[in-house]
Amino acid sequence: MDKSLKRESLFSSAPVWEAVARLALPTIVSQVILVLYNMADTFFIGRNGTDAMITAAAVCMPAFMILSAISNLFGIGAVGVISRANGAGNPEKARDASSFAFWGCFAASALYGLLCLLFRNPYVNLLGGSSPSVHGFAAGYLFWTVTAGGIVTAENTLMGHLMRAEGRSLAASVGIGLGGVLNILLDPLFMFVIFPRGEEVKAAALATLLSNLCAFLYFLIAHFVVKSRGETRLTLKIRKAGSDTVREVLATGAPACLMTFCENLSYAILDNLMARNGVPAQAGIGVAKKINMLAHCIVRGMSQGVLPLIGFTYAAGMRRRMRSAVRISAGGSIVLALLCTGVSFTFAIPLVRLFNQNGGESIVYGAEFLRILCLGGPFSAWAYACISIFQGVGRSKSSLALALMRKGALDIPLMFLLRLVSPVYGIVAATPAADMVVCLAAALLYARFVRHHGADKARTAPAEIPDPADD
Repeated sequence: MDKSLKRESLFSSAPVWEAVARLALPTIVSQVILVLYNMADTFFIGRNGTDAMITAAAVCMPAFMILSAISNLFGIGAVGVISRANGAGNPEKARDASSFAFWGCFAASALYGLLCLLFRNPYVNLLGGSSPSVHGFAAGYLFWTVTAGGIVTAENTLMGHLMRAEGRSLAASVGIGLGGVLNILLDPLFMFVIFPRGEEVKAAALATLLSNLCAFLYFLIAHFVVKSRGETRLTLKIRKAGSDTVREVLATGAPACLMTFCENLSYAILDNLMARNGVPAQAGIGVAKKINMLAHCIVRGMSQGVLPLIGFTYAAGMRRRMRSAVRISAGGSIVLALLCTGVSFTFAIPLVRLFNQNGGESIVYGAEFLRILCLGGPFSAWAYACISIFQGVGRSKSSLALALMRKGALDIPLMFLLRLVSPVYGIVAATPAADMVVCLAAALLYARFVRHHGADKARTAPAEIPDPADD
């Protein structure tokens, strides 16, 4: 008997709260560590660095996070397809999806890294790094993190998604956490011991590259270990996936990819608009964004963690179980987001000082920006939940609509509109305003979905016997 079938009890018969906890908690922890190591660069640069150095790392964040968009396109797309394939008893489709996701992510991240090398200077300027004091630092950071380290960074996240598709959230989280912990440890070593003062930005970039390389190697070893034990239906071998599988992976992953891409496009526009108010304002928004990422990473971890459970139960016809998973996971996300909002609003200045000890005006800006941004946390929690729900059940149009509304279609026009009211703070207020509108839209779409697809159904697809030799 395929040992991977034993894991299906987590999806099909374990108490819903237990399944949500076992799938989501490791993912939340890994997402928190991921954000902490993204914060680590800013934290340690802020020890000795200037506002220009802090700004350089901040303006490159959207370019670096495009790698996450690539990983989400193939990874979350594959999670949805694999979980539904397992729920319908179709292991061959799961193998095809995992192979296509791995090699598609490799090719796309390699191409993106090459484009960043060829157009590095105009790209940095486009991101908001046109100031002479910022540009050189930002160009170097972009080279090491994206051109040199882009493939391993994207594949690192992709492998985490593939492991979660089979319910291996703990193993996936160990890999993501390993990269984060290594980055936090290597940052001070590289910045304050190996590299001379003045090269903190380059040191931070190299620490990020090396930590992601180690995490990727862990994922490869973990995959081949479980493969040798016959405990996985996934494969990293090159396979000719059917056109239906390819389309389904891309359609399922497109909302997550576009949401990440548009989120970073939004941040780049925000940085460009904020640059008109001076480097201290840019440094302030850079720090505020990174602190605010903590609440978003928690709800993102929850939604990504339960996505395989939602996909499996939907495909297996267990709709009441699916709705219970939604209630528990979405409710938990909103409560956690409220707590993060309260902490950020109350302790804004101390939090900003953690990352910018040498600033003056930039600290004041950062605290005010953080108080504005954190107001959208509870609203975005429900939006994230619904986006993942629709990804899990294969409703890519609804997921895509919410993703584009949340980042791109609403917040960017609102930035230009609200800055007419307040040239500094109006730009930042566009983000929580958009989250509130998307929250309402998500509630309406989910209610409509439950009315039509909320009743239990019998599983109609016959289970297929997997061929262990195929992998």
